[in-house]
Amino acid sequence: MSGAAGPGPPAGQGRSPLPCAPRPAAPLQLAGGAEPARPGVAVIDLRFPHGAAADVQEIVFRNFYTAFLSVRVQRSGPGGSRRWVTCLRDLCLMPCPHTEEGSQDYFCLRRQQMLCDVDQVTAMRFILRQPSPVWLHFTIEELQIFPPGQKSPQKDFPSWLSQLTPPEQPASLHGELPDPEKVSTEVQQMWVLTEVIRARQAATRIGRFDVDGCYDVNLLSYT
Repeated sequence: MSGAAGPGPPAGQGRSPLPCAPRPAAPLQLAGGAEPARPGVAVIDLRFPHGAAADVQEIVFRNFYTAFLSVRVQRSGPGGSRRWVTCLRDLCLMPCPHTEEGSQDYFCLRRQQMLCDVDQVTAMRFILRQPSPVWLHFTIEELQIFPPGQKSPQKDFPSWLSQLTPPEQPASLHGELPDPEKVSTEVQQMWVLTEVIRARQAATRIGRFDVDGCYDVNLLSYT
């Protein structure tokens, strides 16, 4: 599973992102440790204001040396209950964690890529993984959540435009066409008559000095 990535920011969505305040990436800490360990895992939590629920259409962000991304969402359930579900698992953002490729690209994740329904979401959790020790700091930046787009309102057309008559249709010629068999017969008859006339003309043609198939010596002597 992959998202649309590119070197520049994604094209304008035509709508405003949902209001939210993601927390900074927090590295995973091992229990009982005084200093935060560096297991290559960090977490970003995001909640919508006043505990409101929102429908998610797209997630847009810029990567910063995160190799793999998983996303979990908290959804409202019956009776006011809330539960966490995984909607994206181990999305590869960097083909090779040890190189720069994909390390600072923009990504756009759409709801069609999600493993579960992302409606009525009250919170989101982004789990970042970077197994390479080359990069000491990794996160995702410029995180934005977009709701489903609304249909554009129907525009009002002038009254005179709606009263225009449709263009006139050409008259149907189906009922006026002659019988094709009759036309074919007449064409054949005309062709036969043409051949007969041509044969007669060839048979009655007389040459300049031709008299009954022979040449007249007297006529030839005067030429």
